[in-house]
Amino acid sequence: MATAVETLRDTPFTIGGRTFHSRLMVGTGKYRDNDTMVRAIEASGAEIVTVAVRRVDLDRTKQAGVLYHLDPKRYFLLANTAGCSTAADAVRYARLAREAGFNEFVKLEVIGDQETLLPDVQGLLEAATILVREGCKVLAYTNEDLVTALRLEDAGCAAVMPLASPIGSGLGLLNPYSVRTIKRRLQLPVVVDAGVGTASDACLTMEQGVDGILMNTALAAAQDPVAMAHAMRLAVEAGRTAYLAGRMPRREVAVPSSPLGGMLD
Repeated sequence: MATAVETLRDTPFTIGGRTFHSRLMVGTGKYRDNDTMVRAIEASGAEIVTVAVRRVDLDRTKQAGVLYHLDPKRYFLLANTAGCSTAADAVRYARLAREAGFNEFVKLEVIGDQETLLPDVQGLLEAATILVREGCKVLAYTNEDLVTALRLEDAGCAAVMPLASPIGSGLGLLNPYSVRTIKRRLQLPVVVDAGVGTASDACLTMEQGVDGILMNTALAAAQDPVAMAHAMRLAVEAGRTAYLAGRMPRREVAVPSSPLGGMLD
């Protein structure tokens, strides 16, 4: 039996020439232990797993390290430049990731403010331009600004990743209009990153028509990360299916569900 999404003939989720089944991407930070992390990632159904190059031990042989527990044959490991506040730092850690055996993909973060963790747009564009020129396929974490997204597309990024709300806030999607506008105007995949707190946030975000969601804290900081990961998996699928199905029009008046003609007296 075909699933609802298959019936609606969804387009493949493709980034940088690679196609994935799951539209949910997850991170590896903040978990209380590696066993919980592994079980949550499994429950999420995610194929793309991000790793903060600056914050993990890159020695894959150490059992205490994150990389020891992530099979690169099972998961597509996406290096990210979390913790970098300058273009130079971000470029350096992206290069380090490739030297350490990661693929040519990189989730690029250049943080401009330590309180809000909002991106430094100028530094982001500078680093993206350098890394694209060096052959990297850049997924750029950015704010929900259309102009910045367009400039990242022009720079040759493989995807743009506008935030739903500040990193780790759990506030959910604060600006649906801007996210929808970015998705409508760009030819690149749009993956919402940061701020999703629970399953309803994920579902609402996917209903905007975006290609996917990346989340970390929503899983790792949940009371039961594994159960939340499962919920997020279902929510992403539900939100995508609802978007493809096309919601009913909003009206400010009631409309009877049953036809008025032929009613019994």
